[in-house]
Amino acid sequence: MDIHKLIPYKTLPSVNNAGVGLLGPVESICMEDMKRVFETNFFGVVRMIKEVMPDMKKRRAGHIVVMSSVMGLQGVVFNDVYTASKFAMEGFCESMAVQLLKFNVHLSMIEPGPVHTEFETKMMEDVAKMEYPGADADTVRYFKDVYLPSSKDIFEAMGQTPEDIAKVSEHSPLPVSPFGSWDLSLPSVMEPMD
Repeated sequence: MDIHKLIPYKTLPSVNNAGVGLLGPVESICMEDMKRVFETNFFGVVRMIKEVMPDMKKRRAGHIVVMSSVMGLQGVVFNDVYTASKFAMEGFCESMAVQLLKFNVHLSMIEPGPVHTEFETKMMEDVAKMEYPGADADTVRYFKDVYLPSSKDIFEAMGQTPEDIAKVSEHSPLPVSPFGSWDLSLPSVMEPMD
C-alpha cells in the first residue's frame, strides 16, 4: 500500500503501530506485566508523539496516525489491562487532536476489531501456558470454558487481515477517528496562530 494514498499530505505522516496484549483474570496478573502493557501501549504512543510533534508544529503541517483497537472504545471481559491502556491512549489522543489543529497537524486513530496477526497468535500461546494464582475457581472456569472458546470463534468469524485494515484506512475520510472530524466541529481552532 502506498502511504501517500492513505494520507494525502505533502509531508510524510508519523504512524505508530506498536502494542502488546494481556489477557486473563486480573487478580492473577502481576503488576509488572500490567506496567509493561501501559509502557508500550500508552507511554510508547506518548513518546512517539512528543518526538514528532515539535517539528510538525514548527512546519505547521503533519499527520500523526495511531493504530489502536476497538477496545479503546468498549471494555471486553478478561482484557481489562489491555482495554485500560487503549482507553488511556484514546483520551490522550482525543485531547492532543484538538490542540494540534491550531498548527495544521492532524491526529487520527484507527481502531480495528479482531485482526489475524502474530499478536493474536502470541497472546493465545501465552494464555495456554498461564497459571492463575489468586483467581477463584469460578473465574478460571469462566475464562477457560466460556471466554477463550468464544474469543476464538469471534476471531475466526470476524477477524480481519492487516490488508483489510489498510484498505479501509486508505479509503477513509481524514481524519480517521471515532469522534468525527474536528475540522467541522471546531473550525475556530484551526485558524493559524498570530
